[in-house]
Amino acid sequence: MSEQAGPPLFLIKGDATAEEVAALTAVLQAMAAAGAAAREGERKPKSEWSAHHRKTRRPLVTGPGAWHASGLPR
Repeated sequence: MSEQAGPPLFLIKGDATAEEVAALTAVLQAMAAAGAAAREGERKPKSEWSAHHRKTRRPLVTGPGAWHASGLPR
């Protein structure tokens, strides 16, 4: 990624004072920090491998046709 030669924030029109530019910079930094904090608080989806229902086993079915039925989806 290439770096910009000029400042990251510049005025196109108007005559802002140093205090106004500082206030704008502070607001933009606060918004960026709030966005970063929101992204940290997001929960990642839980992996299906750690799901509780994977830890339990289905009961064994015995009887006629059990061998054939063991390969069928439930």
